[in-house]
This record gives sequence, C-alpha cells and structure tokens, in this order.
Amino acid sequence: MIKKIYVTRRIDETGINLLRKKYNVFMSFKHTPPSKKELLKRVKNVDAIICTLNERIDSEVMDAAGDNLRVISTFSTGYEHIDVDEATKRGIYVTNTGDILSEATADLTFALILTLGRRVVEANKYVLGKKWKYGWMPNLFLGTNIFNSTLGILGLGNIGTAVARRARGFNMNILYYNRHRLNRNKEKKLGVNFVDKDTLLSNSDFLSIHVSLQKENYHLIDINEFKKMNKNTFVINTSRGSVINEKSLIVALGKKWIAGAGLDVFESEPLKKSNALLQFNNVVILPHIGSATIQTRSKMSEVAALNIHNILEGKSPLFIVNKNSKDVLI
Repeated sequence: MIKKIYVTRRIDETGINLLRKKYNVFMSFKHTPPSKKELLKRVKNVDAIICTLNERIDSEVMDAAGDNLRVISTFSTGYEHIDVDEATKRGIYVTNTGDILSEATADLTFALILTLGRRVVEANKYVLGKKWKYGWMPNLFLGTNIFNSTLGILGLGNIGTAVARRARGFNMNILYYNRHRLNRNKEKKLGVNFVDKDTLLSNSDFLSIHVSLQKENYHLIDINEFKKMNKNTFVINTSRGSVINEKSLIVALGKKWIAGAGLDVFESEPLKKSNALLQFNNVVILPHIGSATIQTRSKMSEVAALNIHNILEGKSPLFIVNKNSKDVLI
C-alpha cells in the first residue's frame, strides 16, 4: 500500500515533488496554518506529517493520526510546537531541518544591526513622507558606527557563530556568553571573547540573541537584564520571541534604558495592532523572515522531505530531534 504524507500548509515544493514520486502526498494550498479541527481531520491514517512552527502537534493529533504515523518532520529548526516526549513514547520520529538556515538568519541579523545603527528605516520613512527638503544636512539622522563597535552574542551556536564571522569584517569587538564555553582554539579562530552574562549585557553596543526556546531561556531577558544594559545598546532578536519579556522591553524602550531594538520574532505572532512596540521609531519590526530566502526555503523543503523518505525506507534521517531515545524508536 502506498504510504500517505500530509503537509499542513503550502511550502516550497522542491522536497514535496521528491516525495510525490513514491508516496501519496496531500499538501494544503493555504499559506495560513490549518485550524485544529482541520488538522485532526487531515492527519487520519497518515504515515508522516510535515508541519511548521504554527501547528501544535500534541497527543490529540497523534491519536487522530493513528498507529500508522511514523514521522513528524518539521519545516523548521525549532521543534517546541511538537510534544517530542509523547512522540518518542509512541515510537514516532521527530525530525527538523538542522542548521541549514543559519547563514540566512545570520544575514538578516546583521541587516538589523546595520539598519538600527544607521537608522535606515527612519530615514527611508522620512523621504517617503516627503519631509526631505534641504538636501545634505550635517545633523540629519545621525547614527552610530558599526565598524569598531562591540557586538555581544548571547548563545554562540550555529547562527551566533555565523553572525560572529560577519562581524569580523566590521572589525567589531566580539563578546559572547554561553552556558558552556568554547575551547580556546575555537575562540581564537573565531575572534571572540568569553565573558559572563552581566558583562555581556553592560558592554555590548549591539546585543544579538541566538538561544533556543528551552524552559530555562523563557524570558531570559527581563527587566533586571535591561537595567544592566547601557543607553547605547541595541537589542536584536532573531531566535524566539519568548526569550525576551516583551512587557519589560517596552518599559526599557519607554524609559530609554536602551537605544532601540531589531525584532524578527515575538511572544505572540502576528503582532496585534495595539502592541506598544509599534509606537517606537527606534524599533525595527520584521514578520519572522529569518530564513526567508528562496535558496534556504527550498533546501528546508528538501531536507524535511528526505527526513521522511529515509525513515520510511529504513534509513537514518538527516536530522533527528529525539536522537537520545533510539532505544524506543525501533
């Protein structure tokens, strides 16, 4: 019998076309996520699911899918939307797209650094608003230097490392804090200096956040952390929205404890029109586009598909989330 695969929403079809050669694939052509009711209906008797960050894959979904479900492949690096423990108990593989989006996300991170430092969005709005009347002016939209400034990286994983490599081109002083320090040779090769968290917060001109959303990282940056920063610090977050307490960020911006923020992720997405973050000129807000390049999304589709194909054919997936539970996944 031909195995069935459900793709929860429309994604790049590079990988989907690979799966269609051998499997019965149903992909929603909606760009928006399915309702819970629709999700429970569509997963019945499938062998595999490709989902995105917006779909909560819990025990109820697994129950609805039935005993055939073998793989949950997420079209993302993060997997907090999947009940991995429950999947593991049931012998279901959970896979992700690994680190293939690191370079694209690092590009966007550095774009935010440049945009904030040089007030690009403010200046663009000024011109589009037909307010530019006097040509060159000596004090018009004065920003801050990126070259020779200090970059603080909170979480030096794959994306943080990619950001550090870009920062070297701007001769930045690169500080980082991890729960586990790199070995000295890696630090020297990358040109980074390990400091404690408080030193990172108080000495960074640009603080770039690159941690995963684990329990210990929920609201990792809260009111006390903002108080330790200086008024010239720009905060950039392209990791997960809930790493920052947004209410505390709004207070910090309002009291001018920090210079501004560049945000691609939020505690609740999309932002409500009433969100106070929208009122600040020194905040650059993007609609969660960290990995949004044609090349990266195509590769993500391919990897998500190959993870499924490999498992259904008795091979190892490219990237597995519940890899420490192989004794259960037999």
